[in-house]
Amino acid sequence: MDRTPQSSGRLSRRRFIQSVARLGLSVGGLAVLAGCGGVSRQVAPILGEPRLETTRLRTFRAPSLCVAPQFLAEPLLRAEGFTEVEYVDSPLDSAVLVASGEVDIMAAFSAPSIIRIDAGDPVVVLAGLHVGCFELFGTDQVRAIRDLKGKTVAILSLGSVQHVFVSSMAAYVGLDPRTDINFVTLPPAESMQRLEAGSIDAFLGFPPQPQDLRARHVGHVVVNSAVDKPFSQYFCCMVTANRDFAQKNPVATKRALRAILKAADLCDAEPDRAAQYLVDNGYAPRLDYARQTLHEIPYTSWREFDPEDAIRFYSLRLQEVGMIKSSPDKILAQGTDWRFLNELKQELKA
Repeated sequence: MDRTPQSSGRLSRRRFIQSVARLGLSVGGLAVLAGCGGVSRQVAPILGEPRLETTRLRTFRAPSLCVAPQFLAEPLLRAEGFTEVEYVDSPLDSAVLVASGEVDIMAAFSAPSIIRIDAGDPVVVLAGLHVGCFELFGTDQVRAIRDLKGKTVAILSLGSVQHVFVSSMAAYVGLDPRTDINFVTLPPAESMQRLEAGSIDAFLGFPPQPQDLRARHVGHVVVNSAVDKPFSQYFCCMVTANRDFAQKNPVATKRALRAILKAADLCDAEPDRAAQYLVDNGYAPRLDYARQTLHEIPYTSWREFDPEDAIRFYSLRLQEVGMIKSSPDKILAQGTDWRFLNELKQELKA
């Protein structure tokens, strides 16, 4: 797919109409996502659907722009009938927040959720969202994943998304991250400074960090999960819910998932307008980095890839490095529910 921004910054009339029809949005609804109006009558739920069991929904204010659909979903969630939409801002890992019940549904990297499922926590994966959000940056001494052996890699904390991702990558090429990699825990901003200074060897970044590092020519990209196999073939970010919430509120769960997936389609159809929404509403500090992120990530992959493949892939990697004990089949049986996704794939056909 050609994701080059149009010089005019506007969609052609034909593609505009196609995107409206595909998303089920009115013209006014698209204006809402550009910050131009209210939300009271924009995206009506399908006629004949049962009423919501709850009108309150808590999701997560993730630090990464790759989960932009979660932010753009806010007016769509309200149009689905949720009158109280809360974006929880917490330093805790998103999977921990879902497991504890502090967050009802959210989009985030799947591996931490797999770890929580393995621990027996009430977490259920509902759908894949997209591939291709993380990039591994290295110094001249790191040209491939195997070069991480004996090197220093900065992560936020042990068990963090960065730690789990790097460990999964290392396991895939036969390294044991527990013994082969020297992990140091630093805030992302300091990690980027240390990479630029050469006092660490590698850093794994999520948008807008890769965009910033590339713009400043800091280090070089070792792995770009949007284009480099096998990581480009598996969902990194998936939509996960608290299992108790999903079981008690199946109608609300489906409608919340529908809003997030429609927002993903919007990120693909109108990345520039979506980026402006992120900046206008305080989810992104810079418009240029937000636009780059939305043009680079293939947000239609939720329709095209099999979420079971991603769960199997990362479950095997986590099992190899001792982060989980369960088999992929057990993780799938205990911690996934694809019925809402299967229904929505039929409803939201392009």
